[in-house]
Amino acid sequence: MEKISVVIPCRNEEKYIEQCIQSFIEMDYPNEFIEILVVDGKSTDRTKEIIFNLKKDHPFIRYIENPDKVTPVALNLGIKNASNEFVMIASSHSTFSKNYISEVISELKRINCDGAGGVVITDVKNKSSKTLSICKVLSNKVGVGNSMFRIGTDNPMKVDIVPFGIYPKNLFYEVGFYNEKLIRNQDMEFSKRLLAEDKKIYLIPSAKSTYFARETFRELAMNNYGNGLWVLLTIYVTKKISSLSLRHFVPMIFVLSLLLPLILSVFIPELFFITIAALALYILTILFVTIKIKDGLTSYLYIFLSFITLHFSYGFGSIAGLFKIRKLFK
Repeated sequence: MEKISVVIPCRNEEKYIEQCIQSFIEMDYPNEFIEILVVDGKSTDRTKEIIFNLKKDHPFIRYIENPDKVTPVALNLGIKNASNEFVMIASSHSTFSKNYISEVISELKRINCDGAGGVVITDVKNKSSKTLSICKVLSNKVGVGNSMFRIGTDNPMKVDIVPFGIYPKNLFYEVGFYNEKLIRNQDMEFSKRLLAEDKKIYLIPSAKSTYFARETFRELAMNNYGNGLWVLLTIYVTKKISSLSLRHFVPMIFVLSLLLPLILSVFIPELFFITIAALALYILTILFVTIKIKDGLTSYLYIFLSFITLHFSYGFGSIAGLFKIRKLFK
């Protein structure tokens, strides 16, 4: 049986870290073949206390401090300190099915691929019509694009990224570690480097993780604004547009399609109607999808607002990235 090191970057995750670690402790994969490396960015809440309480009964849990407090540094610290042949990248905001490691390792060897991970089920800790509506949108193609790990698949399939992948440790020494300049998108950029080296990444539907989403529109907007901001910053840092996929640019293109005609309509009044037409088409599309996916636990209004929040915060974040890059060039 293969030995595996699980790397969990975290900072101030007292609400989620115990559940995350516990899901590995309770897996069908023997504990003696697992080590858990929690890389903590100097948490100021109870995160460290919770980790050490779990560590008392489970010595295979290791605590590593991340003085830089950013995710890619935490990931690299965990990988470099890993003792085992395989490394799994995990998230403190998630829990994992009992068969996650066993299924992914088994399929990784059967398919003979270079990395593999399971599908993500989006959930919330505090369930209400608002939070469940946010979940619904974050699991829908119109909300998240063609992210297959969120949408799901019936059979193992080749993909451009898996969020919680398992890889041979030596792969990082072969293609390079995570880019520590990338506060966001470091996982996508790493996956793109793998694909450029003709490596294969597979999504395994029999392995599942549960990701706990943001529960307010403000948190959703802030998170996706940051994701959008780092679209163009990722290209600036890597100097490669291929570091990302087309879906990452769609919200920015959409928002610009509304803003540019609106601004230019000051000089050419007819262009104002392009903005009105584009906005009307968008609203009709979102209303149609909202009606289609609404169930007894969600709300038409909250689903609609979740789509609006998700798309516009991401799009405006990307536009803000344009101005940030402009400042960097000065």
